[in-house]
Amino acid sequence: MQFVVVTGMSGAGKSLALKYLEDIGFFCVDNLPPSLMSKFAEVCFRPGSDIERVAMGIDIRGGRLFEDLFEGLSDLNREDYQYKILFLDASDPVLLQRYKESRRSHPLAKNDRVITGIEKERGLLKQVKERADYIIDTSHTLTRHLKQTINDIFLNNKDFDSLMITVLSFGFKYGIPSDADLVFDVRFLPNPFYVPELKEQTGNDLPVKEFVMGLPDSTLFMDKLLDMLQFLIPLYVKEGKNQLVIGIGCTGGKHRSVTMANELYYALQRAGNHATINHRDIDKDSRLAL
Repeated sequence: MQFVVVTGMSGAGKSLALKYLEDIGFFCVDNLPPSLMSKFAEVCFRPGSDIERVAMGIDIRGGRLFEDLFEGLSDLNREDYQYKILFLDASDPVLLQRYKESRRSHPLAKNDRVITGIEKERGLLKQVKERADYIIDTSHTLTRHLKQTINDIFLNNKDFDSLMITVLSFGFKYGIPSDADLVFDVRFLPNPFYVPELKEQTGNDLPVKEFVMGLPDSTLFMDKLLDMLQFLIPLYVKEGKNQLVIGIGCTGGKHRSVTMANELYYALQRAGNHATINHRDIDKDSRLAL
């Protein structure tokens, strides 16, 4: 029996996670009061039950329910029900932006600022996050990447170390990403912007990729970068870090940074790391290049 408790920050993607779990055969129950967790588990684990995979979404809506969640998990432990906790998280700025876009109020800040509710919820969920078996940070995760991560963990039984690596290309002219943990400047490479047939293309196009990766300095830089990351990543995991954002920047975020970010992303994937790719400025106007 696979029994998964899905919880986390409001707005981090719990509903999507439950949808993807349902897609791979989980019987999903959402918004179940935490006080009913042990009774629900009793039904699922009962001899003769044909339920093999269960996911239970806990959507916290009030301070008292946080206490009920801890009690519910303790009840599961006392009854010796085996379960895993999947915790969905995202950075405060990303959560704030999602609430602004949806024009919804935070459940813990009905008459207050959204950021106040986010901060309160993060404090209340701190202990649950520490007990989580899987932590997925969706700050830079596309829906298809979240789906793949769910499949890898619960369908393909791949090892999961909770470290989500986001490779983020960007243009320095638009500012350094505020959430980047590591930033690398690839403006030392010749700029395809000045090659007429490449100017309007991006690093996602084969001619630009061949131009950039055909430079000896590009492959040398990538080799040295991967060597450093192979040293750093296990140390980040050891320290309990669950989100690593690696920024790769060029002038406009359209050619060199996109190419190098893609190369890094594929290399990390091949090495077995859980990585996603995001090109922040690829569609922005790049009329000025330095």
